[in-house]
Amino acid sequence: MKSVVTTVVSAADAAGRFPSTSDLESVQGSLQRAAARLEAAEKLAAGIDAVAKEGYDACIKKYPYLNDAGEANSTDVFKEKCLRDIKHYLRLINYCLIVGGTGPLDEWGIAGQREVYRALSLPTAPYVEAMRFTRDRACAPRDMSAQALVEFRALLDYVINSLS
Repeated sequence: MKSVVTTVVSAADAAGRFPSTSDLESVQGSLQRAAARLEAAEKLAAGIDAVAKEGYDACIKKYPYLNDAGEANSTDVFKEKCLRDIKHYLRLINYCLIVGGTGPLDEWGIAGQREVYRALSLPTAPYVEAMRFTRDRACAPRDMSAQALVEFRALLDYVINSLS
């Protein structure tokens, strides 16, 4: 799993050198932001079900074709999977906050996800909307400190950009 530390060490090793001063400054910056990331991870973990549901509700509001009433059909199945996937992305964001890098998202949430969505003809726009809503709804100090919010929003943006 990639973190700032493993990325810096791997890059220096691949170049056949010791980590440079700028490499070490990058690691130091990541370590200094660790408390904010852990705060964001703790707050997200405490409310992940509610956060996922709010994001899901926002995507259903924007994409009403996902909100068909009636018998169980492929739309109902998609809605269930949509909520599950939103929660999955939020869990991966939580992991990224803890490790201080995008490794969990890269390895478990992004690498093959776009291809899976394309192969199954599933739209990514609802997931993007859920992440945007979550990003825009979160605020400091109500939800977390300003620095923790910066860390959280950066990872939401990372998911948004990867699915867009």
